[in-house]
Amino acid sequence: MLLVLLSGSCTQSTPAPTPTGSGTGPVASGAAVRFLALGDSYTIGQGVPAEDRWIVQLARLGQADGVQMPDIIAQTGWTTGELQQAIAAASNTKTYDLVSLMIGVNNQFRGLPLATYRTEFRDLLRTAIRFAGNRPGRVVVLSIPDWGQSPTGQRYDPGRISREIDQFNAAAQGECTAAGVAFLNITDLTRAAANDPRQFAPDQLHYSGAHMQQWASRALPVVRSLLQ
Repeated sequence: MLLVLLSGSCTQSTPAPTPTGSGTGPVASGAAVRFLALGDSYTIGQGVPAEDRWIVQLARLGQADGVQMPDIIAQTGWTTGELQQAIAAASNTKTYDLVSLMIGVNNQFRGLPLATYRTEFRDLLRTAIRFAGNRPGRVVVLSIPDWGQSPTGQRYDPGRISREIDQFNAAAQGECTAAGVAFLNITDLTRAAANDPRQFAPDQLHYSGAHMQQWASRALPVVRSLLQ
C-alpha cells in the first residue's frame, strides 16, 4: 500500500549545482518558507528516527532563513513512476517556496531502462516546478547515492552499480540543466562512506543521521541561494 506522508509543521567531481532559473524574487525577511520533499527511502531516512532525515536536518539548519519542517511525499521502494502516481493520488494542491526531489535508485536497482527514467524524471521535474509555483529556481534535486558502496551493496556488484548510478545521475543532471533546476551532487559523500559503519543505518544499506547531516549541510548554501 502506498504511504504518503504530509507533516504540518552523472556524479560530478564537485558539488556545485547547475545554474538555476529565477526564483521570482527573494523570500521576504521573516517569511515562512514552505518546503515539500519528494522522493523515496533516502528522503524519509529509512531506518533512522524522523528527526535524522536529511530534509528535517536541512529545515533545522535553515530555520533562520524561515525554512519550515517539510511536507513529504515519499516511500521506500518507489521508482519515478510510482512517485508520480503517489503525487497524483495525494491531490496536494498547495504551493511551496522550496521543493526537493531525490529519486531513481529503485529504477536502477530493478534494472528499469535508463530511457524510461529520463522521461519519467523529466515529468517529475515539471511536477516539482508546479509545486514551486512554476518557479524552477525554487527546486533542488539531489543526486542518487551509490548504494553499492554500502555494506549490503558490497554483496552485489559494486562496480556495475557505480557505473549505472553515474548514468542515471548524468541523465538527471541533464534534465535539470535543461529545466533551470539546481542539481546537487551528494554521491561522492556516499562513496566516501564506504567501510565506515557509523555512516550507515542499522540495515547496513541506508544512511545514518550523521551521514545525512552531510547532505543537509551541503544543501544549505544551495537552498539559501535559491531563496535570494
